Amino acid sequence: MIDYAQRRTMMVDTQVRPSDVTKFPIIDAMLRVPREAFVPRPLREAAYMGENLDLGAGRVLLEPRTLAKMLDALDIRGDELVLDVGSALGYSAAIMATMAEAVVALEEDETMSSEAEDLLMEHGADNVIVHTAPLTGGAPEHGPYDVIAIEGAVQHLPEAITDQLKDGGRIACLFMEGALGVVRIGYKSNGKITWRFAFNASAPVLPGFEKKPAFTL
Repeated sequence: MIDYAQRRTMMVDTQVRPSDVTKFPIIDAMLRVPREAFVPRPLREAAYMGENLDLGAGRVLLEPRTLAKMLDALDIRGDELVLDVGSALGYSAAIMATMAEAVVALEEDETMSSEAEDLLMEHGADNVIVHTAPLTGGAPEHGPYDVIAIEGAVQHLPEAITDQLKDGGRIACLFMEGALGVVRIGYKSNGKITWRFAFNASAPVLPGFEKKPAFTL
């Protein structure tokens, strides 16, 4: 019998805290939310490894360090509305739900979003709305958002998503530049986003967020 609570503690002690993540709400959420419940059953044993977990179809569950450092940089407050782009089975949304007023978990895969709905309800994340739609379009019906998090890498970030960020809001995005990835936090002011370096990380580029081919004659 695997002791998942012990694995959660080890994940926090060996992957999260050593990465300079010290905010209590993040540590507390990562100790309490059962990561193994939000992955396909065959992957449960691997749920706490310090790497991106392959969910298939170009999708991953971000490694604990990357998610924790993103959340640390975003500093979500209890009165804020969050858009979680590419929420998969809902783990990241469940974590953010403990910090935000409400979370919109955007997922385009209908099987994943249906399962996420059940899992989030089962684990008491009743301030999460699961929204099924193409990831590149965001979820304008529920916005605008104080915070946006993208659960995977991008080469191109659609304007449809940045348009849904409130003035004064923040967005966390992992930009893949060749083999190297950089997480930047974007701050929106007067309709424009200013990006600041947060940390280095790596993940597959989300389908639909690839670099647009250059136009040639």
